[in-house]
Amino acid sequence: MSGLFPRPRAVVAPGAVHVPEWLPPERQRELVAACRKWARGPVPLRHTVLPGGGVMSVQTVCVGWHWQPYRYSRTADDVNGARVAGFPDWLAELGREALTAAYGDESPVRRYAPDTALINFYDGAARMGMHQDKEELSGAPVVSLSIGDTCVFRFGNTENRHKPYTDVELASGDLFVFGGPSRFAFHGVPKVCPGTADPASGMSRGRLNVTLRETGLGTFGDGRQRRSREFPNSSR
Repeated sequence: MSGLFPRPRAVVAPGAVHVPEWLPPERQRELVAACRKWARGPVPLRHTVLPGGGVMSVQTVCVGWHWQPYRYSRTADDVNGARVAGFPDWLAELGREALTAAYGDESPVRRYAPDTALINFYDGAARMGMHQDKEELSGAPVVSLSIGDTCVFRFGNTENRHKPYTDVELASGDLFVFGGPSRFAFHGVPKVCPGTADPASGMSRGRLNVTLRETGLGTFGDGRQRRSREFPNSSR
């Protein structure tokens, strides 16, 4: 997968690190298989409907906590009312491994305890508008894993959706972590490149993005969390 000239690790902004080709094909396939199982339920993969009536072009399924605009809950009241699948220990361990790869073996890495995963599937036409991840009470980093088709990932500033931003190509197996000063940076996906997926990843088409987060909600399930800023359009 790495080829003759593997892409170097890059610090995109303070606290934002891109580690190319981090997840090997066999682990990509394992993660794809798990995501396919979660996509079947108890809460199925769906296009999220935004409060203004817009519909997200990506399809989403959640593990641990259910995300809906703009809060978390244990049950998917906007879908079928079912309780979401539990967050497995192996996925939390994968998140800690990812943080170590991005930041090194430091104490915040050892304390990292993600308790939710948002799993987004992009077909060739799907996009994600610029937004902040602000529903979490915890300021712990977000771990993002890409599998399948390459995408353009736009990583911006913490003040607004506009420039300055940096466009990064995320390919299958790539890791992107953002925390610290970049934790609440605006980011989005303006483009997916159809036909770039390696079947060895377990994805013959489309892009799978798995983001791991600490909600900071503990055992609460009553929606007591930050509310994010409204998204500008239905492509979130």
